[in-house]
Amino acid sequence: RVVIVVAGRMAGKKAVIIQSNESGNKERQYSHCVVAGVEKPPLKVKKGMSKKKEKFRTRVRPFIKVLNHNHVLPTRYNLDMGSEFKGQISLSDATKKAESRKTVRTVFQDRHR
Repeated sequence: RVVIVVAGRMAGKKAVIIQSNESGNKERQYSHCVVAGVEKPPLKVKKGMSKKKEKFRTRVRPFIKVLNHNHVLPTRYNLDMGSEFKGQISLSDATKKAESRKTVRTVFQDRHR
């Protein structure tokens, strides 16, 4: 499901729900979801640009966050990406989160091209 983040630093950004937890858990005792979204979309590319500049401008800067269900606004659009990221997203420590962001970046860039 495609959602719009309503609260926080990423407010107004579009995201996709990767995992959803309706009942909560011991760590977070509220319903929450893991979302992956686009923090900075790719820029326009013109014909006269070099390959290096073109590669730089077509990058997607993603984000991964755990959000309360009250802080996301679902849209009518569906984008099933949970199967693509099954077992690849981990937010337990900083290095695993960075690796997860890289995998999200590659998937988003492949969808953009």
